[in-house]
Amino acid sequence: MLETPIKKRDVQLITIAPETRVLRSRTWDRLKFEIEYSLQRGTTANSFILEADKLALIDPPGESFTENYLDALSQRLDLGAIDYVILGHFNANRGATLKVLLDRAPQITFVCSNPAALSLRQFFEGRSLDIIVVRGEDTLDLGKGHQLQFLPLPTPRWPDELFTYDPLTKILYTDKFFSAHVCGEQILDEGWSIYSEDRRFYYDCLHAAQSKPVLGVLDKIAELPEIKLYATGHGPLVRYGMTELTGLYRKWSEEQSKKEFNVALLYASAYGNTATIANAISRGLTRAGIAVETINCEHAQPAEIQAAVEKCDGFIIGSPTLGGHPPTQIQTALGVVLNSASKNKLAGVFGSFGWSGEAIDLLETKLKDAGYKFGFEPIRVKFKPTDVTVQECEEAGVDFAQFLRKAQKRRTPKSSVAATQSDRTAQAVGRIVGSLCVMSVKRGNVISGMLASWVSQATFNPPGLTVSVAKDRALESLAHKGDRFVLNILSEDKKQVQKQFMKRFAPGEDRFAGLEIEEANNGCPVLVDALAYLECVVENRMECGDHWVIYARVDNGKVLDPNGVTAVHHRKTGSYY
Repeated sequence: MLETPIKKRDVQLITIAPETRVLRSRTWDRLKFEIEYSLQRGTTANSFILEADKLALIDPPGESFTENYLDALSQRLDLGAIDYVILGHFNANRGATLKVLLDRAPQITFVCSNPAALSLRQFFEGRSLDIIVVRGEDTLDLGKGHQLQFLPLPTPRWPDELFTYDPLTKILYTDKFFSAHVCGEQILDEGWSIYSEDRRFYYDCLHAAQSKPVLGVLDKIAELPEIKLYATGHGPLVRYGMTELTGLYRKWSEEQSKKEFNVALLYASAYGNTATIANAISRGLTRAGIAVETINCEHAQPAEIQAAVEKCDGFIIGSPTLGGHPPTQIQTALGVVLNSASKNKLAGVFGSFGWSGEAIDLLETKLKDAGYKFGFEPIRVKFKPTDVTVQECEEAGVDFAQFLRKAQKRRTPKSSVAATQSDRTAQAVGRIVGSLCVMSVKRGNVISGMLASWVSQATFNPPGLTVSVAKDRALESLAHKGDRFVLNILSEDKKQVQKQFMKRFAPGEDRFAGLEIEEANNGCPVLVDALAYLECVVENRMECGDHWVIYARVDNGKVLDPNGVTAVHHRKTGSYY
């Protein structure tokens, strides 16, 4: 069994260049305020100290680290000597730390983009702030050769994003780009390939739905002179794998922009909850191979919204409820959609609320009255989304993608010659048979299961197996390195279990309802009616076309029915299950 590290939080201070140190706030706990933490490998929040003739802090961490961070900071320098706090982006989570810091060091001048300045003033309403709003040509001289340059690089998720470049040390401070949510002892990315899965998952969660803006960011970075280090907001700093990771960001973003189907995801978010739902839905869509154009309506012009909804194959719109209404920006976006999007486009509605959900009801009613069909039932989330809610939203995104594909398939007839050859090949592939199993997982409060027939023993010592999981399966996001699952091997005479898992499940529906289950040693569900079961740990994943091939170590197993016969899946075609 994998050992669980002792849960703790601490702060490290390390020199990384002349007059430049990183202050790493670390936790082995899972932080819950953003979807990208779902791999549960802890994280570091990296803040940087540039101490030349002037002293600047870059990106103080969020409120999860406020106390530890400020205690460590005050032990190592005089808070009264801090001249500047440079913000890669601003949100209320970071604002909690800044509030305490400003109480102790009121002389601070903030350096940020214009959107961040507006958010800062709103957060500190009634309090006088010293703010330098920087633009693309602005610099800040800290002395001793540290003439900082700034790159405002807005994206839909972070419209206030600001990179900082120090020509002396050749360090680029990248905030939310090129990060990974892992916690460990490494400061730099020695052996960078071990972080490949974490960095890909981070990209998929945060950046895949804004691939075009990401390509724009990469183009701007390419214009800079030599860069020796990406000083990231989370995880190990990127030095050794910098070229490879930059190339992968471009490759992944270009692949997203070339997808067959495109969905416009429009939203506004008052307190971050609606944004969390939007991120989860977009994660489901991108997992299922759909390109997503995310538009934060608070920072988008009507012309941008119109262009997106006219060219998309489907659209999804989300809103908070403020005073019983959607915000003005969503009302404007809804008007653009009703006037610009053809009625054969698939629609979706979601939102969060505190006491009522009138904004969601309004969006649903207006779109239904206009004749749009929905790709999933409207999503209504009260207060902050939970782990279970986030999983349901991902599944809703997957459902939306599948509806889009089915609709396109009905409209597109096969050409006779290509179809004949394709059918022959598919028939041959379909003659490969596999054992019918139910793969069951549990991570936190999220429980899921799926029928699997592409299963094979892979190793003797240690005992191991491979399972192929389609990218658009709900369970895929719960089968990463370190995750545990149970492989329930089905008996051919227990058809009820097979039937249960062959049906279509609604997002969040209990897949084990009506079945007798027990809990395995690793916490995952065991089907009492299974022929046998294996307790497994994911050790590796390989991306293969529209599936992930997962290699897992078998830690434990038991035969439940010694006289039973394994159920086998026979197919007529290799084009689908």
